[in-house]
Amino acid sequence: MLLVVAVLQGCVTSPPSNVADICSIFEEKSDWYDSTLAAYKRWGAPVHVQMAIINQESSFVGDARPDRVRFLGIPLWWRPTSAYGYTQAVDMTWNDYIKMTGNYGADRDDFADAADFVGWYMKHTTLSLGISGSDAYRQYLAYHEGRKGYQRGHWKSKPALVRAARHVATFADRYKKQLRRCQSSLASGEEDE
Repeated sequence: MLLVVAVLQGCVTSPPSNVADICSIFEEKSDWYDSTLAAYKRWGAPVHVQMAIINQESSFVGDARPDRVRFLGIPLWWRPTSAYGYTQAVDMTWNDYIKMTGNYGADRDDFADAADFVGWYMKHTTLSLGISGSDAYRQYLAYHEGRKGYQRGHWKSKPALVRAARHVATFADRYKKQLRRCQSSLASGEEDE
């Protein structure tokens, strides 16, 4: 039994050791830079905004899930949503992504797929709502609430969500400044922003 648990735990990529520094993240996980850069080139979603959203959603934990529903302090079997992985995308939205992109082998716990998903979602948010890809605050609100929820203004009555969106914007700004410092040393090229 312990062997099975150890093998299964080995399949999950551990989060970066310093999530506050994008240069440290990409030095530790160079394929993540390649993945976010590919999503930037495909969808126009800035690397620093993608990373800030993923950080907020999952703290870079590939198999993240919402906590189980509790009753009288006891965790029950089910979870409040089907959110899973780096992106915390729910099943319906993830399935829309797969159908629209043809990326039928995509997994929410694969970082490259997660980055592509976030880029795709941001691109469609820009197209449908006119929110710039560089506007991390509003992109995150639309990402979290869904585009229709954003349009309806549901987020305005959710102070915790507004704080989270500000946190994403702060991290995106920090990541952008840090990325300027280390981008030329990253092996895969440069983001044109």
